[in-house]
Amino acid sequence: MVVLFAFLASAFALLYSAYLIFNITSKPSGSRQMIDISDAIKNGANAYLFRQYKTLVPIIIILSVVLFFAFKNWITIGAFLLGAALSGLAGYIGMNISVRANVRTAEAAKKGLASALNVAFRGGSVTGLVVAGLALFGVTLLYYLTQNVALTVGFGFGASLISLFMRVGGGIYTKAADVGTDLVGKIEKGIPEDDPRNPGVIADNVGDNVGDCAGMAADLFESYAITLIAAMLLGISVGGNAVLFPLAIGATAIGASVIGTFFVRLGKSQNIWNALYKGVIATAIIAAILFYFISTALLQDLKYFFAALVGLAVTIIISNITEFYTARDRKAVKEVAEASKTGAGTNVIAGLALGMRSTYPTAILIVAAIFASYYFAGVYGIAIAALGMLSVTGMIVAVDSYGPITDNAGGIAEMANLPPSVRKITDALDAVGNTTKAVTKGFAIGSAALAALSLFAAYAEATHLQTIDILKVKVVAGLILGGMIPFLFSSFLMRAVGRAAFSIVEEVRRQFRTIKGLMQGKAKPDYARCVDITTTAALREFVVPGVIAIIAPLAVGFILGPEALGGMLAGSIVTGLLLAITMSNAGAAWDNAKKFIEAGNFGGKGSDAHKAAIVGDTVGDPYKDTAGPSLNPLIKVMNMVALLAAGMIVAYTLF
Repeated sequence: MVVLFAFLASAFALLYSAYLIFNITSKPSGSRQMIDISDAIKNGANAYLFRQYKTLVPIIIILSVVLFFAFKNWITIGAFLLGAALSGLAGYIGMNISVRANVRTAEAAKKGLASALNVAFRGGSVTGLVVAGLALFGVTLLYYLTQNVALTVGFGFGASLISLFMRVGGGIYTKAADVGTDLVGKIEKGIPEDDPRNPGVIADNVGDNVGDCAGMAADLFESYAITLIAAMLLGISVGGNAVLFPLAIGATAIGASVIGTFFVRLGKSQNIWNALYKGVIATAIIAAILFYFISTALLQDLKYFFAALVGLAVTIIISNITEFYTARDRKAVKEVAEASKTGAGTNVIAGLALGMRSTYPTAILIVAAIFASYYFAGVYGIAIAALGMLSVTGMIVAVDSYGPITDNAGGIAEMANLPPSVRKITDALDAVGNTTKAVTKGFAIGSAALAALSLFAAYAEATHLQTIDILKVKVVAGLILGGMIPFLFSSFLMRAVGRAAFSIVEEVRRQFRTIKGLMQGKAKPDYARCVDITTTAALREFVVPGVIAIIAPLAVGFILGPEALGGMLAGSIVTGLLLAITMSNAGAAWDNAKKFIEAGNFGGKGSDAHKAAIVGDTVGDPYKDTAGPSLNPLIKVMNMVALLAAGMIVAYTLF
């Protein structure tokens, strides 16, 4: 009965998404010029995604062969391929509706703020519901066919692999284009962010979709799927309906997310963030009520309900913590903006300090959640708390994907020379979009930590580890190596953005120098060249970091043993969590500090403070949109690889 319920819920999510797609695409797209700009963004995004998938195919084939020889089990290979395919599909659908909703949001802005918000949020809702629907469908289908939770682990690995590469590749693309375009356009030429004369402007808008939309979709698809699997694995030892309870949570939360979308409405205050936040709160409240009934019906014990409630509480609290440190009208961001008055150096110092300071409330919250959920239902309770948090993924991804849609809408309004009244609305939507992207990154980081802990617990059960003795040399070695991996991984990504941005800077400078009349608006830039450079750079750079995530746990596990690998996983979770929080919040604060100055504060646009803030934002771009978010799939992939190889590591440890 629960399995049927999960199938119906996933089908409902996908059907409702189809309705939203029809509703959005039936809306007017504006003038021919607006459509042409939108088509250029759409074509660039599709070209990148198809080339990325083409690059991934050989990697997937090689790993499928390795899995066959390792497990001699076609079901594991099939699950792996299904996880990879559905994760890629979630990213593709999300990105494609995003690049179709952007121009319609710009056109809707002519009618007012409420109309534009409605189109942008509905576009985001498609991505959110597709992510939740496909993840629940995939796990449920495999469990229905095999009746063996252990055989679904391959699905999680496939989802993790695609998530990692899409986060890394999309993150490199979006920030290389953004940084390279801004350095020449804003600083050297003094032209607006989305000025059509800038040759990198289309690549910049493409990046918003392949990074923030497709990348986030794949990331949370993976978190949702692997948390479902980990909770079901841990439910085996609890017995009864504990294996099916996670599927019931996922199914009921989809209904809560759909209902929650109807609460996103502008009030008299015209406060956009409040309108979106109402949807999040409504979804959490409805989900909590439904969790009460399924807990009593399936497990006849409210302790599991309380564990799920912990996860929902973390979702709300972590959103408020992130908003406190990153929102444009908050004291923390204003302090970073004020530091810009004395130059780029003090701006960067203030942003770094803010990012580091923001780790403590989030860390305390996650520790409290671990203690509370463990108190209610043991290790299984931690997994249920993680699932309770991720159960509202549909709404959270909707709020996140709203961001790149409104960002693109503002770009289209600028490039198409729409009236100032339209740009005012798209700017207001985009300013909130920066906050929503920061808030959902906080959610993604917190959920990644809890998901990784759930996988870690499943790994400990699979290897029969009761304790990990940190006084043992092998375990200490594993801890240090695990703590080092997130830093090494981040360095690869930061360098990749720097190298790719350098290529864009050179190309944009070349076009301004050689295309006569470009600066005067009498000639058109070669947008396609910048798109191609960024695509090539992103695809060239994203393989090595992904390979590190797969090889490192296998090397430590087979050489030093399962306990040392346990130490490595613990080290990677701790440093990965804290580094991700630091990077994401510092980057968002730098971005909104720049926008606070652009609103007319501390000298406004073109002032020395503004130029300093642009430098800080440039540093923050790869922090918040490349390295920071990519740490989420990194720690999950490492734990998933360890869980998948657990049996072989126990049997074939070298030392």
